[in-house]
Amino acid sequence: MLTTNRLRQQLAQKQTVFGLIASVPAPIMIEVIAYAGFDFVIIDMEHVMINPETVEHMIRVAEQSGITPLVRIAEINAKEILRVLDSGAMGIVIPQVEHKEQVEAVIQAAKYFPIGQRSMNSGRPGIFGRDDLADYMERANHEIMIIPMIETVQGVEQIDEILSVEGIDMILEGAADLSQSYGVPWQTEHTLVRQALDHIQQVATSRQIPYCAIPRQINQYEHWQNKGVHAFVLGDERGIAFRALQSKLAQFPVINTDRSQTEL
Repeated sequence: MLTTNRLRQQLAQKQTVFGLIASVPAPIMIEVIAYAGFDFVIIDMEHVMINPETVEHMIRVAEQSGITPLVRIAEINAKEILRVLDSGAMGIVIPQVEHKEQVEAVIQAAKYFPIGQRSMNSGRPGIFGRDDLADYMERANHEIMIIPMIETVQGVEQIDEILSVEGIDMILEGAADLSQSYGVPWQTEHTLVRQALDHIQQVATSRQIPYCAIPRQINQYEHWQNKGVHAFVLGDERGIAFRALQSKLAQFPVINTDRSQTEL
C-alpha cells in the first residue's frame, strides 16, 4: 500500500536518518532492522540472488514495521523497476551511475505521466483499485524516490550533469567501488576517494539534493555531520551480524587442557 514516504519527509526536515543495506533475502531481517531503530532499508538486488516474491514480502514487512523500503536494482531494466514498484517499494537505488541518461531512464520507468511512462496497475500499492487510481498515480509520482549511486571515476566527473536531472531525491556514495575505480581497491580513506566524495557532496548541496554517506568509522560520521549531512547508511546486516557473532564467540575463549594427565 502506498503511504507517505517517511524518509522523504525526514530528509526535507533535515532530520538525521540511518539506513542499512539488507543483503539477507529474508523478511524477518527487515523486521529486525526496523525494530532495532533504523529509518530506512535498502533491499539489495544487485549483489544478492533474490526472487521477486521474497522482495515483495520484505517490502510488506517494512511497511508493517514502519521502516521505509528502498530497493537497489541490479540493472536499469524498465520491467524490473515496474515489478519492484508494483510490489510497494518507496524508492529505487540506481547502482553505478555514470551519466545522466541512466537516471532519466529510471525516472521514465518509475514515474507515471506526465513525468514518466510507468505502466499503470491497480495492484497492492494502489490497494487493488479501491481508491481513485488517478489520485494514486499523482501521489506515487510524489512519494517514490530516485537515488543514484556514484561509484566510479566517470560518475564523479559527470556529477554536475547527473545531478542536473530533475527528480533526484537523494544521492548515495559508493566509496568501495569508487576506490577500485581509482586503482586503490578497499582504500576508502585514500585521498583520491575522500576528495571525490567531498566533491559529490558539495555539488549535491549546491543543488539542494540530500547526500547520503556510508561511514565506516566514527571519524567519517563526524566528518559528514560537520558538513551538514543528515543521511547515513551503516553498511549491511550481513557484515554487522558476522562481526557481532565473532565478538560473541571471542567472549568465550577455548581453554586447552592436557587430557593426558587425566587419562589412566
